[in-house]
Amino acid sequence: MGVIKALLRVYSYIFGGLLALFVFAISTMALANHIPPNFAFLPWSGPTLTYWLLGLSLFGLLTLLLAMGGKMRALFFLWNLGLFVLLFKGLFVSFYAFSGPISFQVAVRLTVGSLLAALGSVPWSRESRQVRKPQRY
Repeated sequence: MGVIKALLRVYSYIFGGLLALFVFAISTMALANHIPPNFAFLPWSGPTLTYWLLGLSLFGLLTLLLAMGGKMRALFFLWNLGLFVLLFKGLFVSFYAFSGPISFQVAVRLTVGSLLAALGSVPWSRESRQVRKPQRY
């Protein structure tokens, strides 16, 4: 079980880091060109969307670095959980229409990947293991 937890944790770091960097790049390019991105499945639009994406990506990168350092893993979990909720609600619960089977498959993969990252970032309690049993005298 420990190996699966470790693999999921590494996956959550990689997935969260790449997604946060990607969103950071999109938002900075949108700010530099004064053209807001168009993500119809998100609850924001226009320049507000750009600032939300920038703030969320910076928050994600900060929580990722803290979690990798062993601190504030619960905050990284909350960021991953919020990301999953945002994707699931925006893509599947809202009235968002997919343009074809390819975009639907990408949305499913992104959402499932986000769910796995949220599961991998759960701050499991560490069990203290004794090196040896105390001897009775």
